[in-house]
Amino acid sequence: MNNTRLSRHLFVRSLSAKATRGWLDLGYARLPCALGRSGRRALKREGDGASPLGCFSILAVYYRADRDRRPKTALPVSALSLDDGWCDAPQDRNYNRPVHHPYCQRAERMWRDDGLYDFVAVLDYNIAPRRRNLGSAIFLHVAHPNLSPTEGCIALRKADVKRLLAAIRPGTKICI
Repeated sequence: MNNTRLSRHLFVRSLSAKATRGWLDLGYARLPCALGRSGRRALKREGDGASPLGCFSILAVYYRADRDRRPKTALPVSALSLDDGWCDAPQDRNYNRPVHHPYCQRAERMWRDDGLYDFVAVLDYNIAPRRRNLGSAIFLHVAHPNLSPTEGCIALRKADVKRLLAAIRPGTKICI
């Protein structure tokens, strides 16, 4: 990003706490985004469909190497594999952690046919320390073409995800 001034904090804004769409300010650019189907909440719970309020670092990036090139970013990047998952079973010792399928507890599949996880960035929500039932798998990922609501993540158009990943540095926080 040549002429984009970028702070250490990126802000996700919406017209109300219940809104399922908003925008992410990336320097001088305003990127439309999808929010959780229940809007934004300070008291996030597992399965409530809300995007959590707060400021979160981006810890790592995953991508589908069979669909796109490795993203240009200063963050740690890994290619997804067919058996990658993310545990969302609060009682499990790997709650809100990456796992491999088949897995003995409930775990989301990271290898998706719909393209939403072609690029996915892990936000540090409820990572350390982890607390049961406070929500898991809070990511920044590719949105549906119509920016339909997520299960609690932030989702951008694919080109905008790539643009954001190229612009940010370790320590950049996304504030919802």
